[in-house]
Amino acid sequence: MQIGVISDTHGLVRGEAVAALHGSDLILHAGDIGISDVLETLAEIAPVFAVRGNIDRDDWAAKLPETRSISSAGRQFHLRHDIAGLDIDPAAEGCDAVIFGHSHKPLIENRSGVLYLNPGSAGPRRFKLPVCLARIELGEIAMVPEIIILDV
Repeated sequence: MQIGVISDTHGLVRGEAVAALHGSDLILHAGDIGISDVLETLAEIAPVFAVRGNIDRDDWAAKLPETRSISSAGRQFHLRHDIAGLDIDPAAEGCDAVIFGHSHKPLIENRSGVLYLNPGSAGPRRFKLPVCLARIELGEIAMVPEIIILDV
């Protein structure tokens, strides 16, 4: 199973992002979506689970939760926009991964057996940070994350 992970689109869905997410069985959006059209475009690729980011303030975003837990292929994912607000102990809660955005800085890190993944920003370029997203390959045993730098 392949999970596409994207964040900080800020209203922009690049063709390169669509191509990189093609083949995903599920897409997780870690907030700062920007406009509802982003979710609609992503939903044409695969089912989308999203959380509200700090810029998502319009009426369409009010229905999005600030955090959410998603179970898929026997794995538990905790999704939120800003990791600074993490108010659970992911390992104690049985989470396999914490997915977040906000900083625009891609990160793959293992903390106490939990994957912490920030896919970076797939939206407008900020500073000299890469424009990127991530994928997670879920096997029966392993969970393999990968940052995908978009050629923009």
